[in-house]
Amino acid sequence: MVNWRLAKLTWSFFKQSFLKQILTEGERYVMTFLNVLNFGDQGVYDIVNNLGSLVARFIFQPIEESFYIFFAKVLERGKQAKQQNTDDVTMAAAVLECLLKLVLLIGLTITVFGYAYSHLALDIYGGSLLSSGSGPSLLRYYSLYVLLLAVNGMTECFTYAAMSKEQVDRYNFVMLALSASFLSLSYFLTQWQGSVGFILANCLNMTLRIAHSVRYIQGYFSHSSSRPLAGLLPSPALLLVFLGSAGLTALSEVLLCCDRGWISRLVHIAVGAVCLLAVLITAFFTETKLVHFIRSQYLSRYTKKGM
Repeated sequence: MVNWRLAKLTWSFFKQSFLKQILTEGERYVMTFLNVLNFGDQGVYDIVNNLGSLVARFIFQPIEESFYIFFAKVLERGKQAKQQNTDDVTMAAAVLECLLKLVLLIGLTITVFGYAYSHLALDIYGGSLLSSGSGPSLLRYYSLYVLLLAVNGMTECFTYAAMSKEQVDRYNFVMLALSASFLSLSYFLTQWQGSVGFILANCLNMTLRIAHSVRYIQGYFSHSSSRPLAGLLPSPALLLVFLGSAGLTALSEVLLCCDRGWISRLVHIAVGAVCLLAVLITAFFTETKLVHFIRSQYLSRYTKKGM
């Protein structure tokens, strides 16, 4: 009546989900039980956290869920690449490379434009109550956190789909250590940097999780000709456009947003729109492999809907 192999695997994922809950919501427990922030700062942090997490919920989470199923079906759990069908491994590596590039570019875009538009976004959303305090700094740091969140989500998506039950159990111990270090870092960094400390602790925790997943992916493909991490970095031209956009939008914020008039705000938004258009055009002409992947995914879904 019970498949004990699947039952044990399910128990491993349950323990892992519990630990991930601590890593995801641990700062709320620290706020509640250790009283490191006053209620006003907690409210601002919650608003910024909820606004920033919208991207993860509506963009990254559906991608992770869809392609976790894909990797789980294509690859045989617990076996290295050399032990599996070569065509399946090659296809999985190509998809992983494109997905990592996609979420990296989305995350970079949010980080670059989030820095210059955090103050304006909070001012429009909640007025001076949000934009005059620590809110803009929190949202700027959260923009960087979104980049790490995007990369970690996709690397862990592959890792969880490929790991065996024993490897998942071992990773639970890693998650336990990360949970303990994250809660400790949250407390000490908050004492030093206030509410920004929570986001810094999340960034450090996410960096460690990415490093673990990257190490697993490298080991997984070590005896294969596929190298999905090799093409992760954007093209030099696109990186240059990102740097130029960051500089122009930051300069625009300094020159225009000191005046709270709507004309200055609209000019600031127009500068960002032009820079974003430049990023999209450069990405379209330089990241041809990614563009082909997006087109193939979109066309396949469109064809299925038409049928």
